[in-house]
Amino acid sequence: MGAIEAAHNVRVLGSGTTTVVLGHGFGTDQSVWKHMVPHLVDQYRVILYDNMGAGTTNPDYFDFDRYSTLEGYAYDLIAILEEFNVDKCIYVGHSLSSMTGAIASIFRPDLFHKLIMIAASPRFVNTVDYYGGFEQEEIDQLCDAKESNYKSWISGFAPLVVGGDMDSVAVQEFSRTLFNMRPDIALSVFRTIFTFDLRHFLARVTVPCHIVQSSKDLAVPVAVAEYLHQNLGGKSIVEVVATDGHLPQLSAPELTIPVLLRHIQHDIVDA
Repeated sequence: MGAIEAAHNVRVLGSGTTTVVLGHGFGTDQSVWKHMVPHLVDQYRVILYDNMGAGTTNPDYFDFDRYSTLEGYAYDLIAILEEFNVDKCIYVGHSLSSMTGAIASIFRPDLFHKLIMIAASPRFVNTVDYYGGFEQEEIDQLCDAKESNYKSWISGFAPLVVGGDMDSVAVQEFSRTLFNMRPDIALSVFRTIFTFDLRHFLARVTVPCHIVQSSKDLAVPVAVAEYLHQNLGGKSIVEVVATDGHLPQLSAPELTIPVLLRHIQHDIVDA
């Protein structure tokens, strides 16, 4: 097993001439795709991996400087694709990884056939002329709460983000993967996500983008999906799904997976 494969717990499943790569968001790991993978392996070669900093990775490998921007994650993704001789993949990225895929596609557009972006946002904080969903004071309060009592913070944060109560299987699953992260790493990744502003990158993304968005997502308003659609440099399409929460592939797989499969199977057709 190579160093990259081991560090990111890379798994290659299924077979097929087309490769689908699945990238997870903050607080989760590749297990977030457990409902989706069975629908892919008969037709596609599927690559799963864990972002550095996920609870399933070695915390000693987490470089706080490298992962203070999304470029660090993008370079990791490119290294994984190169290691496994991936050419023109369909990249399905959730949240953090949707924007990681966008940045990686700027550096290496040849590696991507298209991006499928779930709960994607180029900036989470509001400005005078942009509605990202959060005020800076709210982010500061979340960071303070996280720093003071990580376990207590998870019990409040997970239901809000997933869209359910603590008895929900999806909330319990998200709580589990969040709790597996080392608290200082979780705080660092959280700060990175909530301080980045990738709006100036969007025009340079020329790979086709399929934007899939929950109709009710605490972290990403529907307006953000439309903003992406208007500002990306290549073809794009938006589909708003009648789901509640930031992790619809985990909390509402019966609604979300058919939509994702359709976007995987069909390219954007020029009107």
